[in-house]
Amino acid sequence: MKRLLIVFAAVANLVLADAVVKELAAAYLKGAAAVSVIPGLFNLAYVENRGCAWGMFQGRVWPLAIFGVFALSLLIWKRRAVFYDGVSKPWTGLVAECLLYAGIIGNLIDRVFRGYVIDMFDFHWKTSHFPCFNVADSCITLAVALMLFASFFLKKGKTDNV
Repeated sequence: MKRLLIVFAAVANLVLADAVVKELAAAYLKGAAAVSVIPGLFNLAYVENRGCAWGMFQGRVWPLAIFGVFALSLLIWKRRAVFYDGVSKPWTGLVAECLLYAGIIGNLIDRVFRGYVIDMFDFHWKTSHFPCFNVADSCITLAVALMLFASFFLKKGKTDNV
């Protein structure tokens, strides 16, 4: 029960942070030129992403929303197997679980209520741009990185049986 309360509180706070940052971006960046934070590297910009990662599947808001609900449901249903079984440090699963849920929910809220996801973090190097992203995207990325780290370096026992 304690773990469930921690997950709920952390997810709620991360989703709130994502929503606040998106509202600030909409209020201050929409219709304006990108704001250079670190010249030649990082801007704040306002982008309405009607697709998913790297702008794929543009205009398919409802299929992406349905996929988000399905992914979230599956992760909740299989949470023990996905986040906790097989790793020796349960805190990694707890953090990854919170980050992943928050990221999915944050972008799902935008898709359902706006019809697009607001992105604002714009990294670039010379003429190359990394696709704009937001707090929810960062949560998802960090969760996946943490899960990969845990699966490679924090495994319980030996896995010699093939």
